[in-house]
Amino acid sequence: MSDLTVKQSFSLTPSSLTEAMEFANILAQSTIVPKEFLGNPGNILVAIQWGLELGLQPLQAMQNIAVINGRPALWGDAVIALVRGSPLCEYVYEEDDGHTATCRVKRRGENEQVRIYSMEDAKTAGLVGKAGPWTQHPKRMRQMRARAFALRDVFPDVLRGMPVAEELQDMPKDREQVANLSSVPKIDAPEALPGYPDEKLTENLPKWRAAIEAGKSSAEHLIATIGSKYALTQQQIDAINQLKPIEGEAA
Repeated sequence: MSDLTVKQSFSLTPSSLTEAMEFANILAQSTIVPKEFLGNPGNILVAIQWGLELGLQPLQAMQNIAVINGRPALWGDAVIALVRGSPLCEYVYEEDDGHTATCRVKRRGENEQVRIYSMEDAKTAGLVGKAGPWTQHPKRMRQMRARAFALRDVFPDVLRGMPVAEELQDMPKDREQVANLSSVPKIDAPEALPGYPDEKLTENLPKWRAAIEAGKSSAEHLIATIGSKYALTQQQIDAINQLKPIEGEAA
């Protein structure tokens, strides 16, 4: 076999779990991998597996898969590369008018789909004025949001359900979510209703019977009215229900 043939057939793609673990350990000690993978062969192994399922070579996976808030995600450039490289994609067009980003995509055999993301959307999401890319590069961030919505909706099979890193970065971390929840005012539980006095029930039963017989009220209405202010026992409810006219008896 010639040297040229050997060079063409050389690949760093592991062919077994043992090779993958050894490869991950080597990369974890390298200084050219993203910082979230430094000294973390476990994350590298997961990223490599995700990459293989998406059609990315190991080193491509290392550069295009990010771990954000404990979740693997694809950077926006890798997302559009995977979709455009798929035979299912007919086209992806992106544009921005300085205020709204638009992403138009078409999957073969289906109608065109359009997703937009405007500064009003960013404001609603609390992103306008946020320190970082939304302040420095708002146009790029609008583009990533419109792209994420369009490609995740139309090509979930190509992306294997992977979220887009730029979108995931804008979501609050678990600690922030807990802090936000702690600032929400607590709603006190409703106070328990007082019990309805038995002596009052005994006093009112004759009046209620007369009202029911005259067609001016009903047992159900009495129970609902009293129950809105007092807690009735089952025995008290049964006593009120006994005030109903006997079937066939004249009202």
